Amino acid sequence: MLDLLPDLFDSYPGRLSLLPPMFKSFGREDCFWGEVVTVKCFKDNSLVKEELSKNGKGKVLVVDGQGVTDCALLGDMIAKNAEINGWQGVVIFGCVRDISALKTMKIGIQAIGVNPIKTVKKGLGELNVAVEIYGVIISPHSYVYADLNGIAISNQALDLSVLNL
Repeated sequence: MLDLLPDLFDSYPGRLSLLPPMFKSFGREDCFWGEVVTVKCFKDNSLVKEELSKNGKGKVLVVDGQGVTDCALLGDMIAKNAEINGWQGVVIFGCVRDISALKTMKIGIQAIGVNPIKTVKKGLGELNVAVEIYGVIISPHSYVYADLNGIAISNQALDLSVLNL
């Protein structure tokens, strides 16, 4: 099910918003979807680590790292916790690191880039607030649908059974 988004946009015109095509896939799962949990942070991945250590079954963590590319908000240890805790995926408007390890993990991970430098840990950030990435509002409890074609946001869950995949 690698080409989910073209079929979703064909089946649900007007119900999806597309994030700009700047994200790249870094996890083993290129296609993933789920209910949104948000973190907004700036050069501090404390809340990312905290959230991904919780049960994430059926969920996708959307991290608004404000597009900062001088440190990584997700690395192998935090991603491994996300995989163990059943998260469907992580979308990071920022960078990741340890990309060889990330590619082996059964989780979807999309980010805008790579940086080997870790963040500071001051416990700063906001959890489950609406975030905006290039004009697209992503609210907690909305839904993310992602594959190699891009990342789409919907305000409600979409019926994927209508797709002949």
